[in-house]
Amino acid sequence: MKIQVDDLTHPKIKQLLQKHLEDMFATSPEESVHALDLSGLRQSNVTFWSGWKGDELLGCGALKVLTATHGEIKSMRTAEHHSRKGVATKMLQHIIQHAQSIGLNQLSLETGTQDFFKPACQLYTNSGFKNCGPFADYPLDPNSRFMTLFIVN
Repeated sequence: MKIQVDDLTHPKIKQLLQKHLEDMFATSPEESVHALDLSGLRQSNVTFWSGWKGDELLGCGALKVLTATHGEIKSMRTAEHHSRKGVATKMLQHIIQHAQSIGLNQLSLETGTQDFFKPACQLYTNSGFKNCGPFADYPLDPNSRFMTLFIVN
């Protein structure tokens, strides 16, 4: 899988992110959906990556820099036909390595509590993330699970 910084203009990226948002709104109450749309992912403090094999999109992920030492994982998504093939693990490792390279020492994320999110929670747990309380501007929400990872630089 070739992972590259992405400008969010490719139709396959737009389609994958649209599916991501649709699933988030179908799974969680509107006030508990914190997924970024295209404009949110184009902010200057967000780096977005896509993973490709040839011209086939495998998945994506993003890093939102919150402070000089703290970042947030956003928009992790594997393309439908590539689930359970290690795409998300490779993307997450890439994001963690990038975070470390720019001096971040903590990565956090918000995901859902519904069964739909169990594979994501397992991925993050397997990668060393631990449950934590809300961070940044997130409110306490029974539909949100917050996790964090401290990075050793």
